[in-house]
Amino acid sequence: MTELGNRLKEARLEKGLSLDDLQEATKIQKRYLIGIEEGNYSSMPGKFYVRAFIKQYAEAVGLEPELLFEEYKNEIPSILSEDIPGQLSRVQTRKSLSESSSKVLDVLPKVLIGVLVIGVFVFIWYLAQKYSGDDDRQTAPQESKQETRYEESADLADISKEDESSQSNDKENIKDSQEETNEKKEKMEDEPQVSQELKNIEVNGDKSVYELKNADTFELKVVSKGETWVNIKNSKGYSFFQGMMRTGETESQTLDMSQETEVIVVAGNSTATDIYINGQKLEYVVSPAEVVRQDIIIRYVKPSE
Repeated sequence: MTELGNRLKEARLEKGLSLDDLQEATKIQKRYLIGIEEGNYSSMPGKFYVRAFIKQYAEAVGLEPELLFEEYKNEIPSILSEDIPGQLSRVQTRKSLSESSSKVLDVLPKVLIGVLVIGVFVFIWYLAQKYSGDDDRQTAPQESKQETRYEESADLADISKEDESSQSNDKENIKDSQEETNEKKEKMEDEPQVSQELKNIEVNGDKSVYELKNADTFELKVVSKGETWVNIKNSKGYSFFQGMMRTGETESQTLDMSQETEVIVVAGNSTATDIYINGQKLEYVVSPAEVVRQDIIIRYVKPSE
């Protein structure tokens, strides 16, 4: 057992907390808490998680994480660039390859269609040249010397008058329709626009419950301002996104939650996590400086309900 592990364990026992109590408070699995106390960091999913779990452990037992990091820096592994899972780069490589092949398949049909169109135009031009030469060799028809006289009958005059009357009626109908449309537009402008309502209805420790009303849609956007662990799930426990978010990499997640009635955003580092609902920034009721890890619960009351 390391000196840091002893320090944390003593602080936990002074608080009268068991490992099960600490697991409930931090949401860190018990086997990771035991690994921290025993200095067995190889059981952790990565070096970043070692520091993150130690920080949450220290906050839960009333110790200052930054002071512990400085005092026991030789025991705590530092975060390196290679700690980022290699699977992410492989996924990105496969994605770029699939995108390039998709672009080639998109362009190929267009090229074939272009070649076919050019071929059709060339064939039409060839036929036109061929038959125009045959027409030139034919004898031009003799012009008729008979004069053609046109007389305007009474029926044609009546039809002309009816057309003028119909055009006049159409203009009046169009004018009436435009006036009716302007009246409807003015009424719509006079009616007050109902904006969405997002308010806090309950606070319990690190859990804050908000209610969203008067919104036809529910678009959730989570933005990282530094480095934070985020889990976005519904009331049934289904997770839409779970993982680390860093500025410059996975720095935001935008999800359409219009079909959900309750969404939970677990912010591992609320000081570096901004939440937007339909473009409106959610204000933390509990200051992130006081409680770093927070559970934000948003209950969506649909307009039809």
